[in-house]
Amino acid sequence: MSDDDLIAVVGMACRAPGAPDVTALWRNLLDGVDAVHRSTPAELAAAGLPVDGSYVPAFGRLDGLEDFDAGLFGYSDTDAALLDPQHRIFLETAWRALEDAGLDPARTRAQTGVFAGCGVNRYLRHHLLGNPAVNTAGPLPDDWDDALAGGTADYLPTRVAYALNLTGPAVAVQTACSSSLVAVCQAAQSLLDFRCDVAIAGGSAVVSTGQLGYRHRPGGTWAADGVCRPYDADATGQVFGNGGGAVVLKRLADALADGDRVHGVLAGWAVTNDGAARAGFSVPGVAGQAAVVAEALAAADWDAGGVGFVEGHGSGTPVGDAIEIEALTRAFRASGARPGQSVLGSMKPNTGNLDAAAGVLGLIKTVLAVRDGRIPPTLHFRGPHPDVDLAATPFTVSAETRDWPGPRRAGVSSFGLGGTNAHVLVSQAPEGSGPAEPRQPVSGRVFQRRRHWIEPVAAGHA
Repeated sequence: MSDDDLIAVVGMACRAPGAPDVTALWRNLLDGVDAVHRSTPAELAAAGLPVDGSYVPAFGRLDGLEDFDAGLFGYSDTDAALLDPQHRIFLETAWRALEDAGLDPARTRAQTGVFAGCGVNRYLRHHLLGNPAVNTAGPLPDDWDDALAGGTADYLPTRVAYALNLTGPAVAVQTACSSSLVAVCQAAQSLLDFRCDVAIAGGSAVVSTGQLGYRHRPGGTWAADGVCRPYDADATGQVFGNGGGAVVLKRLADALADGDRVHGVLAGWAVTNDGAARAGFSVPGVAGQAAVVAEALAAADWDAGGVGFVEGHGSGTPVGDAIEIEALTRAFRASGARPGQSVLGSMKPNTGNLDAAAGVLGLIKTVLAVRDGRIPPTLHFRGPHPDVDLAATPFTVSAETRDWPGPRRAGVSSFGLGGTNAHVLVSQAPEGSGPAEPRQPVSGRVFQRRRHWIEPVAAGHA
């Protein structure tokens, strides 16, 4: 890939468990903070949930889930109360990412696209449908199809485009947990194809409106003890969380010409599917994952020997993690990697699996690691899974923060249930590429959040 094919990350924003912004997230990752909330028996009982041990009280809780700056985006209190919290999160996150990039959509002539995905609208299911309180909140459309249409994942990017008056392509991307990283790949390709000049890419997820935990089912994919341990011998499964993230992308040549601050550079990317070469629809495939990494390396014209860090999917399921390491090993060995040369990590122990937002949060972590030359620890890792001969692979997993001298190159993976895989390669920004802060202040607005929330009809859901 030539310099003309490189994409600059010029803005980043997120909301994650324990972290209202990128700065707090990076601090938590470096300090090894486990931000997964573990509810007390009293909290479970108050929510009508079992306290007999069948319920695992672990979840990546997002502070202020009920709150939203409705006025900023032109919503009445009534309309805001009916809006899917995933849409609220991404509206605010997209705004903040543009602020970080020093871009004001009201002033720029650049055609700006939006590529984003989110999860199922659980707020509609648990809080609105059949709820008599909805009638007191204000009139609903006579036809419920109107309400359903406005609250689905299809309308997430178009809602942002409408609120911010963005005229580039607005494309919904739905590939389960890989949605937001696939959105980044689609946005980067749209920029190279000159379909837009600026792109916002990312996603949001509200996996649980109750934010309390989950019922453990033997043989399932959720952690039996509420602790996520990627690549570890004691791993029993994953823990979920709520959150959102967005990046602002430009062609690198344009970013340099405009004097933008460049956090990092996307050098290559790829999206594949496992097809039928796997044990079942919900089981990942080695060949498909190896192919997406190899394709991204080929697109960037990189050999794997220069990649010092990989932010893996790393959900903490023993089978999934073993398959991921095998796939990475195949791709890296075929591209000249050496044993133990790369640190393999995952941020899911810190925040939980953020579902449709997981990929873009992993990308933000990776960009920060490349930019600042530090690799955060993978929490709760003590030793590799017995099914994985980690010492024979090109990877190590570190339980401590590591300094990372340059030059620095990294990869980030995200895999969705159903087999859609994404891999993005990240390198350092060119020397002297823009100021340490955004080139120009935009609004500087502090969100005026107020509670916009309709309580569910009955307790008893997570």
